[in-house]
Amino acid sequence: MPITKSAKKAMNRAEKLAKRNKDFKLRMKMAMKKFIKAIEKGEEVKVEQLSNIYKAIDKCLKVGVLKSRNAARKKARMSKMFHAYQSKKSA
Repeated sequence: MPITKSAKKAMNRAEKLAKRNKDFKLRMKMAMKKFIKAIEKGEEVKVEQLSNIYKAIDKCLKVGVLKSRNAARKKARMSKMFHAYQSKKSA
């Protein structure tokens, strides 16, 4: 347990930030899972869904949950899946 006043404040701050980071990461992961499952099932996938994933990833990047290359890799993989789905659908 923290003893000093500043250590107590630091602990409270760390808990709040951990919760915030978990929330952002959960939103991103849920959007990605929903998108991937829709593609696997062959359901209709729209550009708006990809846009929502990009928005969630960018927000995680902005607040420091993800690093820049990690975010870029996730966006590239989602984009690749979307374009493969579009070409498969149109063929």
